[in-house]
Amino acid sequence: MSTSLSVITESPSSLDVDAVVVGYHAAASDAPQPASGAHDVDAAFSGGLSRALAQLGARGAAEEVHTVPTLGALKAPVVIAVGLGDAPAEGEGVDPDTLARAAGAALRARGRDHARVAVALPADTAERAHAAALGALLGDYSYTRYRTGDDTRSPAAEIRVVSAAAGAQAAVERADTLAGAVNLARDLVNTAPVDLVPEDLAGIAEQVARENGLAVEVLDEAALHEGGYGGLIGVGQGSDNPPRLVRLAYTHPEATRTVAFVGKGITFDSGGLSLKPAGSMDWMKSDMGGAAAVLGAMSAIARLAPAVNAVGYLAIAENMPGGGAQRPSDVITIYGGTTVEVLNTDAEGRLVMADALVRAHEDDPDLIVDVATLTGAQLVALGTRVFAVMSNDDSVRDDVVAAAAAAGESGWPMPLPAELRSGLDSAVADIANVSGERWGGMLSAGVFLKEFIAEGVRWAHLDIAGPAFNQGGPYGYTPKGGTGAATRTLVRITENLAADRD
Repeated sequence: MSTSLSVITESPSSLDVDAVVVGYHAAASDAPQPASGAHDVDAAFSGGLSRALAQLGARGAAEEVHTVPTLGALKAPVVIAVGLGDAPAEGEGVDPDTLARAAGAALRARGRDHARVAVALPADTAERAHAAALGALLGDYSYTRYRTGDDTRSPAAEIRVVSAAAGAQAAVERADTLAGAVNLARDLVNTAPVDLVPEDLAGIAEQVARENGLAVEVLDEAALHEGGYGGLIGVGQGSDNPPRLVRLAYTHPEATRTVAFVGKGITFDSGGLSLKPAGSMDWMKSDMGGAAAVLGAMSAIARLAPAVNAVGYLAIAENMPGGGAQRPSDVITIYGGTTVEVLNTDAEGRLVMADALVRAHEDDPDLIVDVATLTGAQLVALGTRVFAVMSNDDSVRDDVVAAAAAAGESGWPMPLPAELRSGLDSAVADIANVSGERWGGMLSAGVFLKEFIAEGVRWAHLDIAGPAFNQGGPYGYTPKGGTGAATRTLVRITENLAADRD
């Protein structure tokens, strides 16, 4: 069931809905301070909402949530009150990202019977209306494919964003598109790998392409062999489920620039013959998070229609230790001719990405951006909420970090030290897939990928290994499991490139 999203201007105290979401700020007094949008509701309680929240221990901390029965004071049976932190300075408004995370926390707290929800947070500008809608839709997400009990919560039937801001309707519609893209990526990451082998993911990509007017091309195992895609063939040869390379394309008649996205799509990563320990394997269904982000982003780009051409590559394989699996010390030939000595079969993502990166040059892009759950070293360096951004051009790296921040995601600039290249030297091939040096694994993986970028081509690499899959509890609008990390960043990169058309 899809959620009906709308913008309304009525007072939230008069709405016939199942729950009203309002915000409140921390205050010097014991009672928290109602935020913009909550004053009518507080008045309907004769000022008692703030007192009730205080008695519940509310202090106004960001994402703190309390549900208060209205007892007839409103048409809605409950108010879901969410903390927004300190009140903004006079003349300023609530930070949009704070607003989005609060909306997400509030929607996560709604009961199963609260199918119709009004969001009366401080949406006094189009940007904040967008944030409230996006956060609500992302926070309301749940993955229920494998649930059989009757306690499963369906998505909200209606979310009404209360806002009188100019441009709010268009902003909320954009939020709806973005949320759909992110939630598509989440669904894919959360799908059990038995139900998402490479052929399945390629088939879903074809369906998404048809639904959004994207051109699509799928290379099966025969085409990959014939074309010389040694990375995909080598990684996939230990599995009964052969690899695929998917190309998606969006074109705009006024476009003067092209961006190419490349996503790692390892539908399950056992490590191959370099087998992972059991404790590192149970969440490896998420190793296709980069491809999921690219597919989600391409669906949104098609709907938002920026004046730019966008191409998305999904490099899809299953890394298994079957009898035909590639061996440590095997040498493979990447599409385009570069030979790679495979010293560790668990460093497989960079091999399939190399094939797709070389292929992406054929689209003559102004920018290539790859996104991959590439290294465990990323989690060591940056944790589970911040992805790494590397580039062969400092200005591109900084632009991508800025695009991530504008999209509400966290990227951090990282270097590509030239001295790490010598660690990838091979005695028998052009390059080895791992370094003999223990340190800097995230950076040396980026250095490896850089070898497959032609001179003069602008490129950025996003390592999303940690942020793509939340193994902890939900927070803000982020659920447990697949997060859809980097999807919004890729969309914002495309929009920025379209805006800079000269």
